[in-house]
Amino acid sequence: MSLRNFILRAWFSQRERSIDRFRRHPVETQMRMFGRLLRRGCGTEFGARYDLRHVRTLEQFQTRVETFDYERFKPYIERMRAGIRDVAWPGRVTLFARSSGTTSERSKYIPVTRESLWRNHTLGMRDVATVYAGNYPRSRVLEGKTLTLGGSCVREGRNLVGDLSALLIHETTFWSGWFRAPRIETAILADFDAKCEAICRECTGEHITAFAGVPSWNLALMRRVLEYTGKRNLLEVWPGLEMFAHGGVEFTPYRRSFEELIPSSGMHYMETYNASEGFFALADDPSRDDMLLMLDYGTFFEFRHGTQIVPLEGVECGKVYAVLITSNNGLWRYEIGDTVEFTSTNPYRIRFAGRTRQYINAFGEELIVDNAERALAEVCRKTGAVVSEYTVAPCYMSLRERGAHEWLVEFDREPEHLEAFAATLDEALRAINSDYDAKRRTTLERLRLIRMDRGSFLAWMRARGKNKVPRLMNDRRVIEDVKAFVGIGGEGQV
Repeated sequence: MSLRNFILRAWFSQRERSIDRFRRHPVETQMRMFGRLLRRGCGTEFGARYDLRHVRTLEQFQTRVETFDYERFKPYIERMRAGIRDVAWPGRVTLFARSSGTTSERSKYIPVTRESLWRNHTLGMRDVATVYAGNYPRSRVLEGKTLTLGGSCVREGRNLVGDLSALLIHETTFWSGWFRAPRIETAILADFDAKCEAICRECTGEHITAFAGVPSWNLALMRRVLEYTGKRNLLEVWPGLEMFAHGGVEFTPYRRSFEELIPSSGMHYMETYNASEGFFALADDPSRDDMLLMLDYGTFFEFRHGTQIVPLEGVECGKVYAVLITSNNGLWRYEIGDTVEFTSTNPYRIRFAGRTRQYINAFGEELIVDNAERALAEVCRKTGAVVSEYTVAPCYMSLRERGAHEWLVEFDREPEHLEAFAATLDEALRAINSDYDAKRRTTLERLRLIRMDRGSFLAWMRARGKNKVPRLMNDRRVIEDVKAFVGIGGEGQV
């Protein structure tokens, strides 16, 4: 074992004890976070507006402070961006994670305070290594580097604005050259093609043992690496490769493609939940398909089911909740737009269920992303197909036609018969979602499927400045934009 490996594992051992403490004392941990946030926030403009100095209980806090979405909290963020100090968090905020979101062309600017940078996002990345090392004590992943495919960022006056990944790479310079590749200048290049070429030049000779990021973009990069090197798979390029820490989108549609790129039983895939608004969860148990909610990162959680909002101790397994956070990035009772399902309350574990705005309920079918992902996994298992990207929207009823769902699907491996794939997918959805099944017997035709050429969604994301494809939309704005971008009508529809 190298000296670096020995030192890191000693630190990991300490951190494992901290994680175990909040597993055993979740409510106490959350209330400690709550008290700390109140103390830090009471001297700000926001704190004065809601008299946080005199808040003593959660009930008082919930009574005094209403809930926010981005548009309602935006005035505070705009004042932070203007350089005003002590708006919603002590001091001046100079880092902003810019996201176009998945339902709007308008950019969102999420504040990233120094405290959230180190005690939330960076601690989360360290805990990925902590948990992984604990699960695989014989691992040699720490002997090499992690290839991190970041976004880009730019200076706007005194502010640094861009993708969260680029902000983290830019600000955590001490990791560069020791733990991470490529060089910072390469990692934050704005042009994706130029970045891929530079990574191929810099990193194919490095000792890469892990990589991290959004699956779709990493898949495109890894294919370019094979083209550049002429190798058959990634193990011929990086023999020590053993871990991919992924997040941002559901991994199921990409798993088969990565397994073909990395044909090794020793390759491990670790899901993380690191949004612009905070690092929230990670997969701590490789035998499970859910994630441990990280409770000591300076975030106080609340969860909304319908109109009812509850703290952590009020959640129930099997229910889907919208997530609200009060956090050390200066967001207060802020609904982040994600939904999660609790799979355990001892300890608290979640599964990402989708976006609050990503669903289809045009006909009362109440289809959510989790339904679509489970159905796709089932049909791919039965047909041998591999789906890389997809988006779904309703086709509205007319005087002569019933409604339907239209799927745009891009395959890594196409099914032998597209018609059979569509029929099997429809049956899987009916088996998973009873509301969809009921509407299929009355108001809905069988789903319509259009096969997309490989690379179509990636090109669309690059052109629109997005890092993920919206999966389910209750209107046709996204699907019509994608179809117009690639120049298709009904070709390939089954």
